[in-house]
Amino acid sequence: MHFKLGEVSTIVISSPEIAKEALKTRDPIFADKPESIAAKIMWYDFKDIAFAAYGDYWRQMRKICIVELLSAKNVRSFGSIRSDEISNLLKSIRSSSGSVIDLTTDIFKLTSSITCRAAYGKVCRDRDALIKLMNESLVFTGGFMLADLFPSSKLLNIMSLNKMKLWRMRRKLDVILDDIIDEHKHNLARIRSNEESENITTTRGNGEFGNEDLVDVLLRQQESGELEFPITNDNIKAIIYDMFTAATETSSATIDWVMVELMRNPRVMAKAQSEIRQAFKGGNNNIIIDENQVGKLKYLKLIVKESLRLHPATPLIPRASREDTEINGYFIPAKTKVLVSNFGLGRNPKYFPNPESFRPERFEENGLDFNGSDFEYVPFGAGKRMCPGMTFGLASVEVPLAHMLYHFNWELPKGIKASEMDMIESPGISAPRKQHLHVIATPYI
Repeated sequence: MHFKLGEVSTIVISSPEIAKEALKTRDPIFADKPESIAAKIMWYDFKDIAFAAYGDYWRQMRKICIVELLSAKNVRSFGSIRSDEISNLLKSIRSSSGSVIDLTTDIFKLTSSITCRAAYGKVCRDRDALIKLMNESLVFTGGFMLADLFPSSKLLNIMSLNKMKLWRMRRKLDVILDDIIDEHKHNLARIRSNEESENITTTRGNGEFGNEDLVDVLLRQQESGELEFPITNDNIKAIIYDMFTAATETSSATIDWVMVELMRNPRVMAKAQSEIRQAFKGGNNNIIIDENQVGKLKYLKLIVKESLRLHPATPLIPRASREDTEINGYFIPAKTKVLVSNFGLGRNPKYFPNPESFRPERFEENGLDFNGSDFEYVPFGAGKRMCPGMTFGLASVEVPLAHMLYHFNWELPKGIKASEMDMIESPGISAPRKQHLHVIATPYI
């Protein structure tokens, strides 16, 4: 479908055949991201990974983040962080046994803490302020500002009230991220001073276990002067804000949607709990489920897949054409905004019979996976711009869910019917559920 968003020519793709053409066959041509004022301001003139233009700088920064944070080996190494934060979550839920809790808020705290500790070496003391800025900036980035729709209008660009608000947000963000960088620099200087006095040459950093975290790595790369594209503090801030927003928002929204669907589908909930409790039979209320065992919970994985079909973490995959091209007989000029509709793909009745129903078993039957090769189903995207944090994100979703379903029985507050739950999404890039999920948790053992 082609339409105009103001002056901006826009293509929406909602069929697997055309999605494959754009995301695989002509992947490099559609490997750019559409520009927006919100992304330009809040992500430091596109110095991050998610919004950076496709090219050598993007490849350089993506490689650093994958090697130092997002590789399968590193994701496994963060297992103790996940276990610690999940334990805190379970204690909090258990202390409110029988009372109504805001599970959405609790899950958000969990995923933000895991991300902060993995990337920054600790829980950010300004986390609440950072979360507020993230939520507001994602709404702006996923929405439509008039100045974005009419880029030729200098008046709209100058007079935009939203643009002024974004710059105020950016100044607040600078204070938080500068504090993280400065504290890392101070600690690294102290560590080096101690190493020199004790004649030790082992590299240590601000990570959980005395190792380097992502900020340490970026600072080391900055000091080395060996990068093809030297990085400043703005580059570092863009990357660490990128990691926080991407990992926190998508993981928490996915867990929240899963729990909402389970509350609406008690058969699926019972089947999932039976699988998990059978697998860890004989455990007690202090059991921490081994992450390697979570990988064997086949039905839980089907549930996550089905939830991502109905509620993809990125409902619209944004791309932009880098040059003139043709797809399916249609001419698409350079700099056209292209949106691949994950929402539409996942609800296509040709590939997903009775698409509005929540039925995890369908993925056992169709064999589809989210590795980017099945274009009927691409919740993490596909091609060169496929989400590099898929492994990190899945671990942050599946492991907490396994614990929550093992340790507690769940029900809605009195007077609330599952069939009447509001399923409307919030505006923004990741479209989490607009209403918070309030539930009552009763310990299983």
